[in-house]
Amino acid sequence: MFVIIGYVVVLAAVFGGYAMAGGHLGGLYQPLELVMIGGGAGGAFLVGNNAKAIKATMKALPSIIKGSTLTKALYMDLLALLSEILTKIRKDGMMSIEGDVENPEASALFSRYPNLQADHHLIEFITDYLRLMISGNMDAFQIENLMDNELETHHHEAMVASHCIAKLGDGLPAFGIVAAVMGVVHTMESVSLPPAELGILIAHALVGTFLGILLAYGFVGPLSGLLEQKAEEAGKLFQTVKVTLLASLNGYAPAIAVEFGRKVLYSTERPKFAELEDHIKQAKSK
Repeated sequence: MFVIIGYVVVLAAVFGGYAMAGGHLGGLYQPLELVMIGGGAGGAFLVGNNAKAIKATMKALPSIIKGSTLTKALYMDLLALLSEILTKIRKDGMMSIEGDVENPEASALFSRYPNLQADHHLIEFITDYLRLMISGNMDAFQIENLMDNELETHHHEAMVASHCIAKLGDGLPAFGIVAAVMGVVHTMESVSLPPAELGILIAHALVGTFLGILLAYGFVGPLSGLLEQKAEEAGKLFQTVKVTLLASLNGYAPAIAVEFGRKVLYSTERPKFAELEDHIKQAKSK
């Protein structure tokens, strides 16, 4: 929603200011300039990225319009799920969760949190490390190191789309200059025309530079920053799981381990201690 509002503000400010200064908006309508800039940038995007990066970028673009799904309620559900898992382990032993870990889709424990079950990557992350904990062959340091490596890989994959869009935005001003140069070449070929007509041709050529810069800094560039923020935010779920499970491995009680996870959250989504405690009690009573 804010993306659309931002685009409207950019267009209103740029073209509105130009019109108020006495400029003619019709002179800025140059579809062939857009063909050259957009086509050149699109071709360069295909050349500069492999199939995996292109696919990741195309997959990430629709998420730009959607709002964030990482709400306080989702984080509270995650902490409540971890609390239930760790409490069950402490009460009945590590082997008591083996069935839940091996088949989380059919688990009564996981099924109480459908919003979390929809995120297959998150559930896989949780169950993979619970499985390692059940095996009992790895200590907390080894599991932490493995988690760090996986989270680093996850972060690099999540940032692919942002980097691709950033490079695309960086190239747009250059393609705007290319379009402008082509317009100047056309103008020089028409040097025999009257000065008034030459002025129109030069104005059309300069529109290419204008469009390249506008598209880069008003439209494409900001998307890169937004995708980067989304990638950073998505990693917070996994960091919460990591900190909570490691605290449990180091011998802390479930309530304290969950508190470790709560402290990892951003202040905008972090629930109060009493608020989370009430939520966990309500979840267990269902």
